[in-house]
Amino acid sequence: MSISKEEALKYHSEGRKGKIEVIASKPCFTSRDLSLAYTPGVAEPCREIHKNEDDVYNYTAKGNLVAVVSNGTAVLGLGDIGAAAGKPVMEGKGVLFKRFADIDVFDLEVNTHDPKKMIELVQLLEPTFGGINLEDIKAPECFEIEEELKRTTNIPIFHDDQHGTAIISCAALINAAEIAGKKLKDLKMVVSGAGASAIACCNLYIRAGVIRENISMFDSKGHLHNGRTDLNEYKKAFAQEKELSSLEEAMKDVDVFLGLSKADVIGPELIEIMAKNPIVFAMANPDPEIKYEVAKAVRDDIIMATGRSDYPNQVNNVLGFPFIFRGALDVRAKAINEEMKMAAVIALSELAKEQVPDVVIKAYGGKEFSFGQDYIIPKPFDPRVLWKVAPAVAKAAMETGVARKSIDNWQAYEEELQERLGFSQEIMRIMIHKAQENPQKVVFPEGEEEKIIRAADAIFNDNIAKPILLGNLNKIKAKIAELNLNEANFELFDPESSEMLSEYATQFYRKRHRKGITQRKALELIKIPNYFGSMMVEMGHADALISGLTSHYPETIRPALQCVGVSKDYGTVSGMYIVVIKRKVFFFADTTVNIDPDSEKLAQIAVSAADTVKKFNMIPKVAMLSFSNFGSSVHEQSLKVKKAVEIVHERRPDIICEGEMQADTAVVSEILEKEFPFSQVQGGANVLIFPNLSAGNIAYKLFERLSSATVIGPILMGMNKPVHVLQRGATVDDIINMTAVAVVEVINSAKA
Repeated sequence: MSISKEEALKYHSEGRKGKIEVIASKPCFTSRDLSLAYTPGVAEPCREIHKNEDDVYNYTAKGNLVAVVSNGTAVLGLGDIGAAAGKPVMEGKGVLFKRFADIDVFDLEVNTHDPKKMIELVQLLEPTFGGINLEDIKAPECFEIEEELKRTTNIPIFHDDQHGTAIISCAALINAAEIAGKKLKDLKMVVSGAGASAIACCNLYIRAGVIRENISMFDSKGHLHNGRTDLNEYKKAFAQEKELSSLEEAMKDVDVFLGLSKADVIGPELIEIMAKNPIVFAMANPDPEIKYEVAKAVRDDIIMATGRSDYPNQVNNVLGFPFIFRGALDVRAKAINEEMKMAAVIALSELAKEQVPDVVIKAYGGKEFSFGQDYIIPKPFDPRVLWKVAPAVAKAAMETGVARKSIDNWQAYEEELQERLGFSQEIMRIMIHKAQENPQKVVFPEGEEEKIIRAADAIFNDNIAKPILLGNLNKIKAKIAELNLNEANFELFDPESSEMLSEYATQFYRKRHRKGITQRKALELIKIPNYFGSMMVEMGHADALISGLTSHYPETIRPALQCVGVSKDYGTVSGMYIVVIKRKVFFFADTTVNIDPDSEKLAQIAVSAADTVKKFNMIPKVAMLSFSNFGSSVHEQSLKVKKAVEIVHERRPDIICEGEMQADTAVVSEILEKEFPFSQVQGGANVLIFPNLSAGNIAYKLFERLSSATVIGPILMGMNKPVHVLQRGATVDDIINMTAVAVVEVINSAKA
């Protein structure tokens, strides 16, 4: 995946600066709310906590709050760049905690190199946080800091640079040894690197069964042996009696090479002299100790892992720290001990042997995975990691006596974890990976616009689609050059001078000559990019069209309707928005096209929406909205909706569809279960069909502007071929998402 410096900087600086914000979890809009949130109401939980300090977990966010603490002395591959320069990484860590385990984070960058000051700081912060994630602190100070904090505090302390890599790679090592037909106690290992990660990895491997004396460790000065006088206490633990002169000498007949150092420290000749079925973990990032292709070319029997996502067996810390903290926080653990780490190791190891679900396969472009040489650890985007690792860690905490809270119903806990993940929010990721399976040609009539060009470049580089840009060629090329992008990533057309202009005008005239279009008018209209692009789709020279960034809705939809036309399957064009709020996904229709649809059109909109939702790997449960609940108010508007429900039931009995019903009835499962147990949409609807355009348009815009909802769309439904209209001012991400939706629509149409 290619990401430019400018793109990365823009990502971090556009809009609200950085990557995180703090959002209140309780309402604070009225004077009564304020009295509850602050004085005088806040005094009551203060009194309860004063009487029983553990009640801080009941009345504050402490139980779900982790501090990411760093002094910036060992940031990624950048080294000692200082506390401020390390802040983007720590914010990123917070994003990962939230994204993968729903854990809230404050990142704390500390301007000191003194380990004692770091220790004191964290000790003083203990009342605030449920756990501390130490990050990017150089060795050997990181060992001193973590050890003293574990000894003196009563909350989980975890230095991820040490233990994250250790846990993930230990799970990989256990599985690699099994595949290689070797026992851990028999493995001979060479380690390149003697920093925090390498030492923590080896300590955990020893706990798993590797023999300490079988580990030969090298730092930048050479082999660790007892004759050296420059070793700190942590390196001394791995010093061997016999000195090895070089990596070449050490690698002869060795079973495992562990690299946590720098790029290209070993060559193919050293892979050749390793034992049968060698295990190579080359984890320097972004460039490993030996390139994956080079190592694989030398030995067919090699089992290899790296830190990179573009090769099999990625050792990625995100498989560990969010889920370890999740389990520790959920039982209010006093520490993260060795048993909890090993529980995470075993959970990851065993998960890799389970059948990989379809959702993971789709997340990785349709590629099948099964336990073996190229799949020894789960994938980072495997959602099962949360509900496998977190319970394992929580159980280990309970069994070893560091838990202050018990979990009795493990099935309910697993369901709670799945809800925390907000699995339904993965909707756009699923669509993007579906698109990547079979990229299609997508035309962008607003090809001179910077956002369109940026989005099209990302779409090409991420293999989502093959972008076609329309506009003045000189302007497009100049903008591409200005943005320092590769012109070869785009197909470019100028509608006014294209060799296809005459053909498109002729075909358009044939379509519209009985509807007031002359040949001259046809030629004039086809020079307009939205008309030209629509004819490209109609003629099969492009598969889908995305437009609307700078134009009003009718200016985009009118050319599409005239050139591409309406699908006979649905008979009505309508618009739908995806609304993601509080980990739930809803689909709103019609929100953009039909002003006051009759019962027939409402039914067509409902069917079209339900079929579209199925493409997102979701089961549509359709609610036809009104001010009436199942006949409670008789009016021509409610009767219109009731009739539409009957039409859907008659024509498409396979669709779960209910109504007429009020909006809160549709989405609050308790109302449905208590008041309307006969309803088909028990558990709440996810597809909401509005009775008219006013209601739908108002609803999605209120959600978008006044809530924390993510609104994606609009998705144009009912066209003969995929055409989608962007909101004016859409972001680059909006354009990418809409392109993925369009590509998947093309793919599904081809299969139908």
